[in-house]
Amino acid sequence: MITEQQAYVKLSALCARAEHCCQEMRDKMNRWEVEPDVQETVIARLVKEKFIDEERYCRFFVHDKIAFSRWGRRKIEQALAMKRIPSDVYKPALDAVDPEDYLQALRPLIKSKIRTTKAASAYELACKLMRYAAGRGFSIEEVKQVIDEAGAEADEDDF
Repeated sequence: MITEQQAYVKLSALCARAEHCCQEMRDKMNRWEVEPDVQETVIARLVKEKFIDEERYCRFFVHDKIAFSRWGRRKIEQALAMKRIPSDVYKPALDAVDPEDYLQALRPLIKSKIRTTKAASAYELACKLMRYAAGRGFSIEEVKQVIDEAGAEADEDDF
C-alpha cells in the first residue's frame, strides 16, 4: 500500500514534468491501490496547488494532437471525453483553434494517402480518402476541401 503523502509526492513530480488530467492521476492511484477517498484528497491538493489544471491540459492536448498526431476535431473531442474531461472545459480549447490549422494538419495526410491508395476511379479514391480522414477525426467539409485542392494541384502538374 502507498500512503497519501507518497502518492502526492509521486504525482506532483509527475505533473511537474508534463501536463496531466485528473483521470490520469486517478488511474495511476487505482493501479497503486489507493483508497478512493484518499485519491480525491490527493487530486484536490494537486488542483489547489496548480499541478493539475484541466483547462491548461486541454489547450496543450489539443495543440499537440493537431500539430504532431494530425488529428481532427472529432477525434480530439472523443479522446478528451474518454479522459472524463467535461465538454465545457474542452470546448473553448477546441473553439480557439483556427480552422486553417486543421486543414494544415490534413493536407499532408491526404497528399501522402493519395500516393499510396489504389483506386479504379476518382470517385473510389475520394471515398477511400474520406473514410481515412474521418477516422482521423476530420469533418467531411474539411476533407472535401483538401481533396479538391489536391485535385486542382494534380491538374496543374499535368501541364
